[in-house]
Amino acid sequence: MGKTIDVMSLYPKDMNIYGDSGNVLTIRRRLELYGYEPRIHQYNQGDAWPDRVDLILGGGGQDTGQKKIIDDFFKRADLLRSLAADGTPMLMICGLYQLFGEYFETVDGTRLDGIGIIGAHTVGRDVRMIGNLVEHSEQFGDVIGYENHSGQTFLNEGVRPLGHVDQEGRGNNGEDHTEGARVNNVIGTYMHGSLLPKNPAISDFLITTAVTRRYGSFDTSDQTPEQAAELKRLDAVAANARKTAAARPR
Repeated sequence: MGKTIDVMSLYPKDMNIYGDSGNVLTIRRRLELYGYEPRIHQYNQGDAWPDRVDLILGGGGQDTGQKKIIDDFFKRADLLRSLAADGTPMLMICGLYQLFGEYFETVDGTRLDGIGIIGAHTVGRDVRMIGNLVEHSEQFGDVIGYENHSGQTFLNEGVRPLGHVDQEGRGNNGEDHTEGARVNNVIGTYMHGSLLPKNPAISDFLITTAVTRRYGSFDTSDQTPEQAAELKRLDAVAANARKTAAARPR
């Protein structure tokens, strides 16, 4: 039996659209293929928080989904801020990316305060940014996913984006060519699609960070040759999916 890694899926009932559950499936499978034992926790409103969390994944949702979770979300805000400050790796997609910022002002003028882990704010607009997207990241190379959002997110000065986009009218806000954000080991992004199956480099960053924080090093000595071969096959599938998505604007 491999070493256990506790993975949290945050609000999957209300914040899980456009394939974001695929991120959880990808982390679970890659952990298994590296010789670890993933333990998946689903946290929804009112649930008990597990004793340990090594990695947190959150998805996107409609404005109504954000409003549903907001009260419970703020009950967990101090804990989430503490985990982020301590270096817990997290991936927040779209709606939860917005709520990890300072505030989100919806298109109807409703203001939803965020928890301030990411120095950014979002303003809802009538025009949506939608389609396959390629961004250039210093750490992860080209990141490929699918954006579908009307909120425009603006990063505070000094906040590092996940990457930069070449297209006009795309990314965080359609104006400054940034996409996503990085704060410590927290990644926020508008990339659905889902993101992790097509971007093994980000998956492995989250996994190696979580494993190293818990066990002191990333050790694959329990990985079998069959697991290594399957991981190589999945990476080849991802490479083909990336090539296809990059060639299609929508």
